[in-house]
Amino acid sequence: MDCKIRPWRIDDAPCLSEALNNKKIHDNLRDGLPFPYTVRSAEEFITAMLNSDKDKTYAFAITIDDKAVGSIGVFRKDNIHQRTAEIGYYIAEPYWGQGLGTSAVKQVCRHIFDHTDIIRIYAEPFADNIASCRILEKSGFVCEGVLKKNAVKNGKVMDMKMYSLVKEKE
Repeated sequence: MDCKIRPWRIDDAPCLSEALNNKKIHDNLRDGLPFPYTVRSAEEFITAMLNSDKDKTYAFAITIDDKAVGSIGVFRKDNIHQRTAEIGYYIAEPYWGQGLGTSAVKQVCRHIFDHTDIIRIYAEPFADNIASCRILEKSGFVCEGVLKKNAVKNGKVMDMKMYSLVKEKE
């Protein structure tokens, strides 16, 4: 199964809410997302993404047959890191293990490298999030190391991994 990435639409809110009402997904994301994740929460997120600075935030729905089944975003850093961006993503659980994450990551990285001056995209998954690490590896990212005791999630001190993908030619 393959997917497409596209800009968010406000009518994606019910699908986004359904996908994010899953503790397994929340346990692998950064804090700040409400749980349960309501349609109103989804509408607020989509509105924020649509109104964000288009040179700093590149946010997309991951879709199958135009239905949102996940989210992917690339977020430009600033100052001396202005040509570096962080990537984050998730897929609704019914679609896990079907290659959608890898496909979406490859698509969005190609888009970023082709349409912006960003030269480095990185991700910091929790070290025990094997599925996310595999998505990054299959997408060409290189593990640069382990960030020991880099986060606290659900009251537990967690290691994270640093992955990056660097644009080959400028």
